Amino acid sequence: MKKEKGISSIANKVILESISDGVFTVDHEWRITSFNKAAEEITGILRGEAIGRYCWEVFRSNMCEGDCALKRTMKEGKSFVNSSTHFVNSEKKRIPILVSTSLLKSADDEVLGGVETFRDISVVEEMRRELSGIVQLGDMVSRSRTMTRIFGILDQVALSDSTVLIEGETGTGKELLARAIRNLSARKDRRFVGINCGALPDTLLESELFGYKKGAFTGAQKDKPGLFLAASGGTILLDEIGDTSPSFQVKLLRVLEEREFQPLGSVDKVRTDVRVIAATNRDLAQMVGEGVFRRDLFYRINVIHLKMPPLRQRREDIPLLIERFISRMNRLKDRAIAGIDSEALALLMDHSYPGNIRELENIIEHAFVLCTESMIGVRHLPADIITLSKKQGIAPSLPDGSETTLNAAIDSTETRLIMEALERNEYNRRAAAEELGMHKTTLFRKLHRLGIKLPARDGRSAFVKKGV
Repeated sequence: MKKEKGISSIANKVILESISDGVFTVDHEWRITSFNKAAEEITGILRGEAIGRYCWEVFRSNMCEGDCALKRTMKEGKSFVNSSTHFVNSEKKRIPILVSTSLLKSADDEVLGGVETFRDISVVEEMRRELSGIVQLGDMVSRSRTMTRIFGILDQVALSDSTVLIEGETGTGKELLARAIRNLSARKDRRFVGINCGALPDTLLESELFGYKKGAFTGAQKDKPGLFLAASGGTILLDEIGDTSPSFQVKLLRVLEEREFQPLGSVDKVRTDVRVIAATNRDLAQMVGEGVFRRDLFYRINVIHLKMPPLRQRREDIPLLIERFISRMNRLKDRAIAGIDSEALALLMDHSYPGNIRELENIIEHAFVLCTESMIGVRHLPADIITLSKKQGIAPSLPDGSETTLNAAIDSTETRLIMEALERNEYNRRAAAEELGMHKTTLFRKLHRLGIKLPARDGRSAFVKKGV
């Protein structure tokens, strides 16, 4: 009998080591007593480091401080299957998993502790994002139509090697877009340098970009190569190019036309092979009309024009960005904050964001400093956000009784966008669907799923009268 039990034990160990699901067991004190090979691979934590530690120290899951499936199993004596959660691995990366739990019993039916199996569903989550229309490119993520169109042409833009002009308000992610273009291009392994043209006077800007020779001016004790030379073969970002003076614009035009420049104090010209990306938060076409920006330079840099929308015009991206910022700050600050509650998310969905994505990131960082719990709440947001929402009479816009999830916020935003499009088109379903970039039947399905009630009239008669 003892021999049979020994063979059975060995077989069980072989099976546990061969399966792809992570498996671990705990005793009554919640200390890990076993940890299989798959658990090591998924968590990035070696078995020797895990055994003997409390399970919450190893996994840092969003379940640990709240509705822990294993805790419920130990308390209620019943198994739970496929509970969805996430944990933070050894590289401080958020990993989505499916969890199943049951009691760990001896051959004599004595409860020794608990056993949990978990499966990495990162691939499934990525497929879910793709099916829900979420597009990711480098450090940028979006589900808005405008950003999706930009992402859709970025491969061709990157490979063209033409000069690119990126326009957009401060904080919309112009530099991230410039880096994405570089990372998709043939120059991805060469240097990327950026300079804020509006932060320096002409003399300093010229020396930074073109460099100088020894003795060119007082204090120039040795030659200094400029950024155009340092970035040769790579990519240079001329940020806030709209803030440059007309005299400097002449020198910059010469570089773009002739692909050569003259360092300060030098009589010789230097050739450069660099891809130029220009960015600005100003309307250059309007500045050309006003005579404050050179027309010839505008046409030289405006070969490919990309316009970044402000965050207030892509509110459907707010939950995605919040999720991304929380994940990044969990890694940087060694925290395990699970997310943001529905009331706080509703306030952030209704904020106007004059500082755009940068402002939202700062808000989440502020919340991280104050939050000592598993979820960010209204009390953790900056005081001015809360005060402004009260003045404007903003109430949480999520459905009553909805779960505290990003999907609920996305549905809320989608409802608002659909209603706004319908109102602009006098409830003409077809016209609203065209404006939203979807088929009319798709709009009908969304109306039904979101529970949107509309007037009985279709709105087509109003459009016929207007000649639409």
